[in-house]
Amino acid sequence: MKDPKFHGIISTVVTPFDENDAVDHGLLKQDVDYLVESGITAICATGSTGEGHTLSLEESVAVARTVIDAVGGRIPVISGIIQNSLAQAKRYGLALKDAGVDALQITPVHYVFAPSPEETVEYYRELGAEIGLPIILYNVVPWALVPVDTIELIGRAVPEVVAIKQSGGDMHLLGQLLHRTRDRFTILAALDDLHYPAFLMGAHGALAAIPTVTPKLSVQLWDAVQQGDLDTARDLHERILTVWTAIDRPNLPATLKAALELQGRPAGYPRKPFTPATDEDRTRIAAALRAAGVIGG
Repeated sequence: MKDPKFHGIISTVVTPFDENDAVDHGLLKQDVDYLVESGITAICATGSTGEGHTLSLEESVAVARTVIDAVGGRIPVISGIIQNSLAQAKRYGLALKDAGVDALQITPVHYVFAPSPEETVEYYRELGAEIGLPIILYNVVPWALVPVDTIELIGRAVPEVVAIKQSGGDMHLLGQLLHRTRDRFTILAALDDLHYPAFLMGAHGALAAIPTVTPKLSVQLWDAVQQGDLDTARDLHERILTVWTAIDRPNLPATLKAALELQGRPAGYPRKPFTPATDEDRTRIAAALRAAGVIGG
């Protein structure tokens, strides 16, 4: 089972919070519209970029509904689930399905302990069977990365898992996934500074944070690789890399939002305890955005 909609540049979207730590749905709708108009092929809410690990079930559903409304059927909407038990993941998944999302991006269970391969397969099997939506396996947690052998088992046992979002900073794992599973799964790159080589290796697209900041450049990069214009692609890669290098910090929710604000895209506050980006952060990010041609000056 493979969903052909999941290809090209899939953008995540930030969750803007106001000064009272509540979701600002007005700002969320504005940025969704900007991203869709930039040419992305799908959008993912309530993932890592969207601080989904901080959102209650009710907040996650409300964010999903706002994104669905703003998208207006133009592209598919994916919603992230970052939970640590089958029971909680089911609760979120069923509620998000009821809200109307097209697919779910789901991390494996990962808090402190990592499940066995058999437990991981069963986790996704039960979620797929009960929720009945396409699932993107979000392979991001460094101490709980799902190895290729386990992913092959999932491929045989869980038809609802249609794609693997390969993050976790491991190009070797991405290479093995493409070599061994590309005919079964859509493989989406999530190594924000390595989309260019991932596309050359045959990844079906990207689902990551950096297209949130550079959606137009990211779409142009994908298109250039597909057209075989590798000189243009390499130039775009280096421009995007400049931006990612500036925002890739432990306070990523804050630096991402600063990068949007510097483009005239109000993004609200990060969720507490994170605080807004510092003046030093903003100066560094602004210089990178200018160098990449994202903003003037």
